[in-house]
Amino acid sequence: MLIVIPAVLDADALHTCRAALHTADWTDGKATAGSQSASVKVNQQLPELSPVAQQLGNLILKKLGAHPLFLSAALPKSIYPPLFNRYRGGEHFGVHVDNAIRPITGTTQLIRTDLSATLFLMEPDSYEGGELVIESQFGSQEVKLNAGDMVLYSASSLHQVNAVTHGERLAAFFWLQSLIRDDGVRQLLFDLDQSIQQLTQEVGQQHPEVVRLTGVYHNLMRRYAEL
Repeated sequence: MLIVIPAVLDADALHTCRAALHTADWTDGKATAGSQSASVKVNQQLPELSPVAQQLGNLILKKLGAHPLFLSAALPKSIYPPLFNRYRGGEHFGVHVDNAIRPITGTTQLIRTDLSATLFLMEPDSYEGGELVIESQFGSQEVKLNAGDMVLYSASSLHQVNAVTHGERLAAFFWLQSLIRDDGVRQLLFDLDQSIQQLTQEVGQQHPEVVRLTGVYHNLMRRYAEL
């Protein structure tokens, strides 16, 4: 699964994020890396429990909670509080895979990282490099989105961030545990939900085929969801 979620943040929210991040105190990004990824991670990051990170993270979570495409694609059960990183001056993150289980800092809660998300905060023409490169069964896919857009992809994927050779790349990133563990099943449910929404617009919510397919969707959720 690799899905672009457009317009998570509007212009006002982006301005708020950038203003806060440009005056924040940054630390070495290795702080949240696993043993393998720490050896290839060269970037900066906000401390997880810093007031700025928590304030902006709550802003992003509020926006995501009202974004229908995100909810349809992710079917989130638990979301790791968003983190924030910065790349500049040749900084990069080599090929790695995200940890399968992550403790949420400051709590006793663990989440299984089914999906990874990167929310771009700078316009793509304001910096050079910085592409998120995700390995999939179809080969490498480079992702560099407009500010405010987010990419959602399988956390089991090998991925990397190319070196930023000019300018500054700011992004939020996080992981989530989905109600649907299996990536293939989650993709099928997403496709079915999108088709139901399109059909609803064309023929109305009470059309017999819409009602029938909605029943199929919920019965599949009943079969596969993990609460």
